[in-house]
Amino acid sequence: MNYGLWYLECNIKVKFCELLNFHPLALIILSSPTLKTQDSATLTTTWYALTPIWEGTEETVQQGLPHSMLAPAWQILLLGDGSPTRHLQLLTTEPTEVDLIDMSEIGMSDDSAPKQIKTVPGPRLRRQVWLRTASGQRLAYATSWWDANYVDEYLQNRNLPIWASLARLRSELYRDIQGIYYGNSAVLESTFDEKGPFWGRHYLFWHHGKPLTLIYEVFSPYLKKYLGETKHK
Repeated sequence: MNYGLWYLECNIKVKFCELLNFHPLALIILSSPTLKTQDSATLTTTWYALTPIWEGTEETVQQGLPHSMLAPAWQILLLGDGSPTRHLQLLTTEPTEVDLIDMSEIGMSDDSAPKQIKTVPGPRLRRQVWLRTASGQRLAYATSWWDANYVDEYLQNRNLPIWASLARLRSELYRDIQGIYYGNSAVLESTFDEKGPFWGRHYLFWHHGKPLTLIYEVFSPYLKKYLGETKHK
């Protein structure tokens, strides 16, 4: 080991930290190969579920909600079976892009996911992303669970939104919405830079009569800019 070069490198790093007003001990954290942050593409050990204030079942989804509880425009986004990626693109007039947070093999674990995860064959893989505009505005958070043996077949480019990946394959899919949520998350509040509570949902994608993936989504209140208030007044 060249200790002269090592000493020089350490001094450069310390000076860099001082310039940025960091404590030099931050180098231990910054250089750690196991550092996991919500903005990185490294693996994380959890996913961000809402703590529900209220939740509705598949029957609730089929019936719809009173407009006094959730405004019509928001019901189309949350309870409709269209592509959220496409909806977001139409609302913002910008391409919808993804920031990949996590691709974790979870084996046969249920991962504290909605109960429908049991319909997705294992071993499973969990994927987490932020959906955002091309200019960087975060609009939604999504976690999906896949059969690890087939995920590469459907997500050939893992940095594309799921809808874009499957559209390229001309896959015939049915979006089966199973539940809806209204709740809080400190992590999402910080990341969206928007106050909660938030609206979310989970659904199954069916392909050739079999469940392909389970998806859990939470939408940012920033979408009020396009959809209006969540509650109809």
